[in-house]
Amino acid sequence: MIRNIAIIGLGTMGPGMAARLARGGLQVVAYDVAPAAIERARSMLSAAETVLDALDIASPSADVGMVRFTDDIGDAVSGADLVIENVPENISVKAEVYRSIDGLIGFDTIVASDTSGIPITKLQAHISHPERMVGMHWSNPPHIIPMIEVIGGERTAPQTVATIRELIRSIGLLPVVVKKDVPGFVENRVLYALLREAVDLVERGVIDPEDLDTCVSWGIGYKIAVIGPMALLDMAGLDIYKSVSSFLNADLSNRDDVAPVVLEKTKASKLGIKSGEGMFSYTPEQIKALQGERARKLVAVRRILEGRG
Repeated sequence: MIRNIAIIGLGTMGPGMAARLARGGLQVVAYDVAPAAIERARSMLSAAETVLDALDIASPSADVGMVRFTDDIGDAVSGADLVIENVPENISVKAEVYRSIDGLIGFDTIVASDTSGIPITKLQAHISHPERMVGMHWSNPPHIIPMIEVIGGERTAPQTVATIRELIRSIGLLPVVVKKDVPGFVENRVLYALLREAVDLVERGVIDPEDLDTCVSWGIGYKIAVIGPMALLDMAGLDIYKSVSSFLNADLSNRDDVAPVVLEKTKASKLGIKSGEGMFSYTPEQIKALQGERARKLVAVRRILEGRG
């Protein structure tokens, strides 16, 4: 049974993951090599806990579900039943983490990666007992969005997948088992297909970025939040889908490179909110307001979807 969890690498996702796992009654030790990342994570943890309070997600009891920070990786993984690797999307960086913890954990300690899309089969080649390695892909923000993808690699034991799936269920979240270890898994493959078409439409001058966002949020997104794509096919009618897709599919963007507009902006270090400019421009005040507004709206939508109003 999983009781003690180590999170290796805090970044953007780590604090929210730690907060939500702790609210599930689990003991969490959160590690990062950078002291500044730990300090930032402390403040982010506090913000995440405020959001969890708004969702009425409380710890099972007062004496369980704690988060402790450390800058010692040996301390972090000592006694861990599950280690969640949450470092940057680089196989070499991840492999170094696996090598560093390999001799510090038991052969039966499960190691999960929160990779956004690197196949688990590639990652488990860098750790002993690869049967205990699994993908555990959270969606950002992880303390609000309840769905988590569970992905087994070619050498992952079925019991490892089952254990992580049951852990996710046990703390009131929604596990989705991805049956084939494909790049990007499922959530990001669907998301990036949408983003590819969205960027292409803006780049070709079909629509302005602001109107594109309105179209997707209040059209597609509004519907998909209530009913998923497969059920939507049934509601619209498969005959309608067959008819429209017979001519539309041929005209959709199918580029296999990165759109020039994205390359130009990244070359100019216009990376989005993190740099103050991307597809749009942001002041520090706007960034803070946007982040707060996102959390408030996601909480409200989740409560409605769960029937809690």
